[in-house]
Amino acid sequence: MKTVNDFNFNNKKALIRVDFNVPLDTDFNVTDSTRIEAAKPTIIKVLEDGGSCVLMSHLGRPKNKEAEFSLEHIIKEVREILGLQVKFVSDSVGEIAENAVAELKPGEVLLLENLRYYEEETKGDSEFAKKLSKLGDIYINDAFGTAHRAHASTAIIANFFPDNKCVGLLLESEIQNVNKVLKDNNRPITAIIGGAKVSSKITIIENILDTVDHLIIGGGMAFTFIKAKGGNVGGSLVEDDKQDVALEILKLAKEKNVTVHLPIDVIAANSFSEFASTEVDAADAIPEGWMGLDVGPETNRTFAEVISQSKTILWNGPVGVFEMEPFAKGTIALGNAIVDATRNGAFSLVGGGDSVAAVKQFNFADKVSYVSTGGGAMLEMLEGKSLPGIEALTE
Repeated sequence: MKTVNDFNFNNKKALIRVDFNVPLDTDFNVTDSTRIEAAKPTIIKVLEDGGSCVLMSHLGRPKNKEAEFSLEHIIKEVREILGLQVKFVSDSVGEIAENAVAELKPGEVLLLENLRYYEEETKGDSEFAKKLSKLGDIYINDAFGTAHRAHASTAIIANFFPDNKCVGLLLESEIQNVNKVLKDNNRPITAIIGGAKVSSKITIIENILDTVDHLIIGGGMAFTFIKAKGGNVGGSLVEDDKQDVALEILKLAKEKNVTVHLPIDVIAANSFSEFASTEVDAADAIPEGWMGLDVGPETNRTFAEVISQSKTILWNGPVGVFEMEPFAKGTIALGNAIVDATRNGAFSLVGGGDSVAAVKQFNFADKVSYVSTGGGAMLEMLEGKSLPGIEALTE
């Protein structure tokens, strides 16, 4: 698989699939520019070679080309981050787009309109991909966040660039960092899997059991495991139909010599509210009418001890309802333990929407080894799946 460093872009137009699907507030201001900043090194490499860049992305999930989903809203932010006068064109294929590309000079950047204004994009339509392919000499995929989708701009388009396609610096970095967890074998390896539901994490857990030494399970999903083992979880979130699956995972982990760590104690509340009354309960003895919304102090100490001895750490999902201040302490303690381990030489990878939100909220992002920009894509890689957007660059 070629990278951007295998090409000289002098007098070439690079057609770059970026992931500028960024959050906007009600006034259409970008509230988190991480993904735009992450694409900058690839864009700068092309420009420094003497090439020009045609950027394509999607934003949100428009149904009828609604104006609120126009990429024109983010052009100001892109200009500020790149430090360049970025051009914008009100279409992503056809005559208007082709004319704008034809006028593009070396050193210039053009942002195309939202790819998802065309349903052919998400359908992986070959004709649409062919139209897009007319807009550049070399195709670069630098959008890890959509690499697991077989869309026209991420997978199909590569067919039209048999010898002139490559991964961008961000996508290359994402692949390398996920592989550090899956393949580098720097032990002990600890995976922290949190979040609400077991059902959304089953395949990830099953796949990483062959890789990890320790599995920490937190968040709402932990109560399905605790109840399956015979514990009383009160009114805590439980997937009753997944208790057999939870027991099967525990059995499989034991067979593979993976130590599973479940919460020992919890911060329980008498309602799902930051103003609720709270108490510390044993995780398997929560009274009726109370629900576990965060891990407790004893659990924090135990989890921190496991993490301190780890050489590779994967963090996917918070261990409590961190959006509410009274139930954020467990996730903060976990983040601090990961930061300490990283400082002492461990490799730490954070990925998946809620854990990424947590590391940003509590200022851990610069203190861990790597924060992935693509939750779904990272999880599918960890599940052992091949990603269409990456696969297309190796064919």
